[in-house]
Amino acid sequence: MLPLSKAGLVTGFTLSFAHTLGEFGVVLMVGGNIPGVTRTISIDIYDQVQTANYSSANQTAVVLLIISFLLLSVVFGLNRRPWAVGPWR
Repeated sequence: MLPLSKAGLVTGFTLSFAHTLGEFGVVLMVGGNIPGVTRTISIDIYDQVQTANYSSANQTAVVLLIISFLLLSVVFGLNRRPWAVGPWR
């Protein structure tokens, strides 16, 4: 049963990780904004925008976007079935 569910498990873990990578509201509400303790990428972007450091916030957001895109591309590539793509025979 585990080999058949491998693709679903990998996709579930990856989507959970990608969701928490950009999580903002829960971290800010539950953990607060404690410097050095609850430091996530989304909180860093929030802090940079609050201090009007927009260029740094943009750079951090682009890094977050690239990491998310690469991670989801890798998972899509691993779950891709080569026999299901292409001309039908």
